[in-house]
Amino acid sequence: MFKRLTWMTMGTGVGFGLAVWGQRKVKATVARYQPARLTTELTGGVRRIGEDVRNAAEEGRAAMRQREAELRAASPQTAPRSGGP
Repeated sequence: MFKRLTWMTMGTGVGFGLAVWGQRKVKATVARYQPARLTTELTGGVRRIGEDVRNAAEEGRAAMRQREAELRAASPQTAPRSGGP
């Protein structure tokens, strides 16, 4: 049991370490070959897309709330059912 736990812990540690190392390596390679202006424009574009998505989601929620209020106002109020089917 302890051997399995030891090897699982070692495997997790090595996997995490390799993932971090690989991520740093990829970022360094991308930074080396990428012009600074392109990075700035790309970052700004991604931020704008994120803002657009957030705004669209908020507009959708507001429309959903409004429609739900309309439906509740239009539907007759019924008493809750008592008993089973």
